[in-house]
Amino acid sequence: MTSADPPERGALAEGRTRVATVPHAGPYQDAVLPTGVVRVGPTGDPSPWLDVSYLTEHAADIDVLHLHTGYSHVAEMAGQCWTETVRRLGLPLVVTVHQLRAPSHPAGARWDAVMDAHLEAVLATAEVVLTLTRGAADEIAARFGRTAIVVAHPSVAVPDPDLGSERGLVGVRLGPASSAVPDPGELVRAALSGAVSGGGRLRVLVDAVDVLDLDPAVRDLVASGAVELAVHLPAGWTAELQQLHVAVLPERCGTHSRDLEICRDVGTRVVAPGCGWLADQWSEVVSYGAHERNGVDPVSLSAAVSVALTRPMLRPADRAWRAEQRTAVRQVHADVYAQVAGDRSWA
Repeated sequence: MTSADPPERGALAEGRTRVATVPHAGPYQDAVLPTGVVRVGPTGDPSPWLDVSYLTEHAADIDVLHLHTGYSHVAEMAGQCWTETVRRLGLPLVVTVHQLRAPSHPAGARWDAVMDAHLEAVLATAEVVLTLTRGAADEIAARFGRTAIVVAHPSVAVPDPDLGSERGLVGVRLGPASSAVPDPGELVRAALSGAVSGGGRLRVLVDAVDVLDLDPAVRDLVASGAVELAVHLPAGWTAELQQLHVAVLPERCGTHSRDLEICRDVGTRVVAPGCGWLADQWSEVVSYGAHERNGVDPVSLSAAVSVALTRPMLRPADRAWRAEQRTAVRQVHADVYAQVAGDRSWA
């Protein structure tokens, strides 16, 4: 079904649950979608399902509404008014909590209140709450009084069998300076120090659309030959990660990471901030000190990169195991959808 096609009527009666996912699609949303579930459009960013008028008009076209938190525009729009509309319409709401903090926004600012209010509203309304790690589930219980089902983050990338990784090569992805990475120069210098002390070298990975906005201090390091620069297109991101021995996740805060799962898929060790529940996602994470307000601890980051380089290079995740894991995750989603949709049909 394309975004222009009308939603299928009577799909639930035929054994196919009609689900509206917000956002509509993405690597994670696609990976967890069960066979036999009809994903109802239309596509769009922001999702039309976040508009209360559209939601009201098309409520009869879906059996389940599945909201994925962690996107700034979702948190801005899915608040008290939206959840009141969901309850009034009797729509079963499933919520997957990807982020409990806002990694792309400064802590202590207005955004903290927006994120907290968003989570409080949607978690109070949700019939079922899902999240990706045990630590996040415990935090959800402590902060919001909800029990979350923990489902593993499924595979989202396939390694290239013809592409090898290079021992000692450390990579860090950078964009323009932002609240998530307020001082790219300091972060690169710290990662470079750790790479050199560990017997390796540093490569800065930059999306082609961001290369002109690269931090001047980082440009100077590239010009001096101290670090390499690799410019990539979005489609080449998995290949860039696969070539590394160690990948540094630069954000100073966050709950879960899709890039971490790509690294697991392709066999690249991860150095990640110790905040959130990133280390709960995968046992091969080496953590460094980072605080939402105070930022990255450069000494800790240097040490973590050096330690990561002393550990053996990893092999890509076993594809059969990852396929079994994804099948299990999809089954959890299928069971949840069937349960809440069935409850609605009898209401």
